[in-house]
Amino acid sequence: MEPIKDELNLEEITAIFNAQKANQSVVANQPIKQRRKKLLALKKAVEITYRDAIKEALFKDMGKPSAEVDLTEIFPITSEIKHTLSHLNSWTYKQRVSTPIAFLGASSYIKYEPKGVCLIIAPWNFPVNLTLAPLVSAIAAGNTVILKPSEMTPHTSKVLKTLVAEVFNINEVALIEGAVQTSTDLLSLPFNHIFFTGSPAIGKIVMSAAAKHLTSVTLELGGKSPTIVDETASIKSAAKRIAWGKFVNAGQICIAPDYVYVHKSKYEALVTEFKKVLDSFYDSDANTSKSYACVVNGNHKSRISSIIEDAKKHGATITYGGKIDKNSNAIEPTVLTNVSMDSRVMQEEIFGPILPIISYENIEEVIASVNANEKPLALYIYSKKNKNVQYILNNTRAGGSCINNNGVHFYNNNLPFGGSNNSGIGKSHGFFGFQEFSNARGVLRQNIPGALEILTPPYTSFKEKIINLTIKWLS
Repeated sequence: MEPIKDELNLEEITAIFNAQKANQSVVANQPIKQRRKKLLALKKAVEITYRDAIKEALFKDMGKPSAEVDLTEIFPITSEIKHTLSHLNSWTYKQRVSTPIAFLGASSYIKYEPKGVCLIIAPWNFPVNLTLAPLVSAIAAGNTVILKPSEMTPHTSKVLKTLVAEVFNINEVALIEGAVQTSTDLLSLPFNHIFFTGSPAIGKIVMSAAAKHLTSVTLELGGKSPTIVDETASIKSAAKRIAWGKFVNAGQICIAPDYVYVHKSKYEALVTEFKKVLDSFYDSDANTSKSYACVVNGNHKSRISSIIEDAKKHGATITYGGKIDKNSNAIEPTVLTNVSMDSRVMQEEIFGPILPIISYENIEEVIASVNANEKPLALYIYSKKNKNVQYILNNTRAGGSCINNNGVHFYNNNLPFGGSNNSGIGKSHGFFGFQEFSNARGVLRQNIPGALEILTPPYTSFKEKIINLTIKWLS
């Protein structure tokens, strides 16, 4: 099948939507083996057929290293598909639940049914992963889907468009390219579910548009994800793991460690270790390293540059990196110390290769600072002391957390992934993603006449006594 043309108007978009709407019942009632067949075809396309094309496109769009594409774009999708295929039969089978004795003679179960026509709006930072991984859940649940990738990674979007057109019929899955107007046109349609990944500001726009049709939403957003390194932590492993989690994809990750609070007794050691780790990662010059990506475009480069300059004006010291390449979109990994809490780097989500490090003495002050902000998408703890770990977990709120690591919870398909309030609504991955794209339909079946049969009108004093006994003993 030929890919959809580059730009569609509202009439053309509506025609695709209506085709999927007309076909949604057919797709929903296909045997489970058909869903499995689609997922296997998608897996082959990503893992084999289009793998090299995806790598080439991502290098053109963001300078992503080949190995980084495999780790952060290809693996999450193939892993999600394999996990889904292993569990799809059990997810889609009737989920038997107990029935209260007051309803003796009946049985109950939950039937997970498709929501219908779904829209997936993906971001630019992981344009393959965050477009296709939600698609896996949507297909597993039996939906039809329209995909809207970001216009900021055009080469990757082109490859995805060809891939989708080859694997799927347009009345089942379609990919539509475009910018703001295309998104606006899509959001005007009465989808049954919208899955959006992006910033909280745009998430509010999506939710507002969805509310006009009472469309359910999954919002995977972001925020400032704190990292806490206490006095018992292993500094060597903490530095290596934080550095990888922060500077992979040039820091353009919603779950990247946004800033680090480190106990004053380990502050100097951590800063020193960061320098060693970053030198070993990127051969002392990240901007020419084949293991380091670029920021996505000139506008983003300017934004990151201005954040660094603002931090310096507020007294911050560039302890490592900070070099900005004039001829490309490369910005060195940048470690900041002596950071002011009033500077932009501590007020905005960074979404780039800047890591502020702040010394602390009292963990209560750290927790108060974290809780004064919106709930983060992730919170990371480095500690060898379980009492400290549990204290931090119990007294903070976050979408997800790692202990003595960061970011890797995203890759565990058995864990729900998502934020809370400002950092997101709903969860994804594995069964949790399947649930987002499904309606849990409760079904009670009356098999034989039950006790409630005798409690219908007219209500007598005898029936009232039976009702009272039911409330007292059977509720």
